[in-house]
Amino acid sequence: MTEVTVVIPNYNGIGYLKDCLDTLREQSCKRYSTILVDNGSEDGSVAFVQAEYPWVEILALDKNYGFCRAVNEGIRAARTPYVFLLNNDTKLHGDCIEEMLIMMKQHPRCFSCSARMIKMNEPEKLDDGGDYYCALGWAYALGKDRPWKNYLKPRRIFAACGGASMYRRNVFERIGYFDETHFAYLEDIDVGYRARIYGYENWYCPKAVVWHVGSATSGSRYNEFKIKYSSRNNIYLIYKNMPFWQIILNFPLLLAGFLIKWGFFIRKGFGKEYFRGIFTGIALAREGKKVPYQKKHFWNYVRIQIELWVNLFRRIV
Repeated sequence: MTEVTVVIPNYNGIGYLKDCLDTLREQSCKRYSTILVDNGSEDGSVAFVQAEYPWVEILALDKNYGFCRAVNEGIRAARTPYVFLLNNDTKLHGDCIEEMLIMMKQHPRCFSCSARMIKMNEPEKLDDGGDYYCALGWAYALGKDRPWKNYLKPRRIFAACGGASMYRRNVFERIGYFDETHFAYLEDIDVGYRARIYGYENWYCPKAVVWHVGSATSGSRYNEFKIKYSSRNNIYLIYKNMPFWQIILNFPLLLAGFLIKWGFFIRKGFGKEYFRGIFTGIALAREGKKVPYQKKHFWNYVRIQIELWVNLFRRIV
């Protein structure tokens, strides 16, 4: 029985698809199907996959709608209990899908499961060991650029990295899909945050190994597009997921966090882009969605708040 649908969003990624799909084909678990959602690529990606990997279903969109729209199309097209979102610039260890399936089944309240992502060009270093969010309004990947050997224990995390993560598909019907307003960046933190509000868990699965190039679509770790959308989406994420009392409680730390980040990007030469992104995010928050506050979720908000403080301490340390 097919249990997992692998959803690969793609935009002009023909240079990465062979490695990704070859390692996907070699998975020890055979209970999966694959959907490539193409965001209007102009590099021949669709024709290449059709010719070389006929077992891959292709959803071809007419233009680049961003990561969120692409993965939502794939998730809605899936008919399996689990969906595995996978970036095109990745290579998988042979038992990656099997290990993630095992962890999802071990934890019935688990909404998402994040793989151990290792840097492709520095294979001794971790790229992502689970995503976290703290009271400064900072999202970060635990263990990034550190030896992956130090991150071999499974644990609860704030959210799974959308670059290589498995999700329980029916939960999307309750909490909502990836917010397409984000277009790209922090959308995985947002959906993981929503799941936490509803009482679900997110886990890190170190036995599921994925090698990741990183920034294959945007081009670099720091660039105008990425910084603009990240700062914009961070404002929107806070407005959307925090009730008013929680925003007030965190406001001094959030303000400090944004000022520190602004100073960091000024030194990187992207101060204007970061500042513009913040104001775009404020405007977006005025028009955007907000998770309805429900009293039955109060203690989930309290647990999240405590975790935001704990993650702040962890980040500083």
